[in-house]
Amino acid sequence: MRTSIATVCLSGTLTDKLHAAADAGFDGVEVFEPDLIASPAGPEEIVALASRLGLSLDLYQPFRDAEGVTEDEFERVLRRARAKFALMQRLGIDTMLVCSNVGTATIDDDAVSAEQLRRLGEAAADHGVRVAFEALAWGRYVDDYRRAWRIVELADHDAVGVCLDSFHILSRGHDPVAIEEIPGEKVFFLQLADAPALSMDVLSWSRHHRLFPGEGAFDLGSFLTHVLRTGYDGPLSLEVFNDVFRQTEVGRTARQARRSLTWLEDLVGSRPLPPVAEPTGFDFVEVRAEDTGDVDVLLGQLGLTFRGRHRSKDARLWADGPARIVCNEQHARDRAPSLAAVGFQVADPAVSAARARALQAPTVYRRTLATEQELPAFRAPDGTEVFLGSGGGQEAAWVPEFEGGREPGSGVLTGIDHVNLAEPWQCFDEAVLFYSSVLGLRVDVSHEVPSPHGLVRSQVVRSASGACRLALNVAPLAWDASSGFPQHVAFSTDDVVTVARRAVERGLVPLAVPQNYYDDLVARFDLSKAEVREMAELGLLHDRDGAGTFTHFYTATVGEVFFEVVQRVDGYDGYGAPNAGVRLAAQDTDRWQRT
Repeated sequence: MRTSIATVCLSGTLTDKLHAAADAGFDGVEVFEPDLIASPAGPEEIVALASRLGLSLDLYQPFRDAEGVTEDEFERVLRRARAKFALMQRLGIDTMLVCSNVGTATIDDDAVSAEQLRRLGEAAADHGVRVAFEALAWGRYVDDYRRAWRIVELADHDAVGVCLDSFHILSRGHDPVAIEEIPGEKVFFLQLADAPALSMDVLSWSRHHRLFPGEGAFDLGSFLTHVLRTGYDGPLSLEVFNDVFRQTEVGRTARQARRSLTWLEDLVGSRPLPPVAEPTGFDFVEVRAEDTGDVDVLLGQLGLTFRGRHRSKDARLWADGPARIVCNEQHARDRAPSLAAVGFQVADPAVSAARARALQAPTVYRRTLATEQELPAFRAPDGTEVFLGSGGGQEAAWVPEFEGGREPGSGVLTGIDHVNLAEPWQCFDEAVLFYSSVLGLRVDVSHEVPSPHGLVRSQVVRSASGACRLALNVAPLAWDASSGFPQHVAFSTDDVVTVARRAVERGLVPLAVPQNYYDDLVARFDLSKAEVREMAELGLLHDRDGAGTFTHFYTATVGEVFFEVVQRVDGYDGYGAPNAGVRLAAQDTDRWQRT
């Protein structure tokens, strides 16, 4: 099917938006009237530019407060409409969006609204165009698509149809099943938007918090399936009002939008992608810096073994069984330690890479010699490099490329439990869609965690098995950007006390946890004083969820990186959320003491 995007979704001028939409691969655009009014380019120039870019102009919108009015008021509506129909002729646009009345409606009568829409349709037909009537979720009288369709049926004019908008339907909790009762030829246009699950007035929700498909809580797969069953064959178009998207770089947002439609088309089977296969485990995590020496020290204290230097790159490998960390100093001048890459184990890297390319994931190229394992790689929205490997178990195929290290010990770490990534505020929702659409990770728990500088928004995406978990965090704006928001790798173990004790014996100084925390721990849980005393000595934290328990500790932060070791018992499936605020406060104290 053809794809389209409303210019209101994007930042910049109208010409900027047209270029970005074309570059992202859209077939057409909806022209948002304020964008045209503010543009120095006249209608004929816009038409010529769209033609050069290969874009169709699919919809002119919005036309407001057109029905349910007195006769005197409707004469003024017709005057406005005829002027817009003439403008549409200059633009070559054949459909205008007519919203249900929110401001001037005084007559709550379907027959009156239908008669006025019919007369509007007659005026449109005189200009060779048509009108698509949309029930706004906050319409004064018409706020349900089913009522909008009844009015269109009563109008009974070839130039009058409906526009279906997923936000206006799903935000009100209206059942989309009845969409299938509308003949496809009377569905003149389709607008798609997702949104987070929020409790607020629907107008503010719509104007500030819409998202692209796959980034929110709406079941757009079912919604679109109902629409397609009508026989609708017009464009799939995005209309997303969002404060972030109207500030971010226009090309990036357009690509994000196009990826969301590609994902949705695959979901409903209208344009299948290479199949998604969720990762079976973490292959490795890479820390990059000009000098990773302090990270090497932490890894050694945690019990990982130095496995050697890479034969052709300035990189070192540390491992304990399947827990593998690559410390990379290549091309990292003046860079403090940060998490640069995450490797995932997948069933077929070539198929997963093909899916990533189809979803416009930027390819990452790294120099690889003929004797070395080539891992497909692409870049996530936050800049993290994502690698796809087919290895697994204790020894991935690329591990022998690291030479001159020590043989692995018995090991007490059982793998990488989860990876915590810091997300720039402007690409958080994009990152959630990226990891779910490209890697098949499922959107899991979401939290807002208190820190000394405001709430940290945290969203987990994970494989169904729990073998791969990513926690995506957005730092509060007040956080000191010069030092970067800390990211970390959490190792799993079956004996966290032993790992912590051995690490302390090797010189590790765990993150300092205040005594107040341990005093509170005694009140929260049935723990003996001896158990709590041992936890305090080793910097251990504790949480419970039903019958399950979670015990863990943190290292100090080096640059933007720290490490965590966790032990899950009896099905605990969380991440110690009650302890996250304590950790952030302790890290903030440590950061200021070191500076």
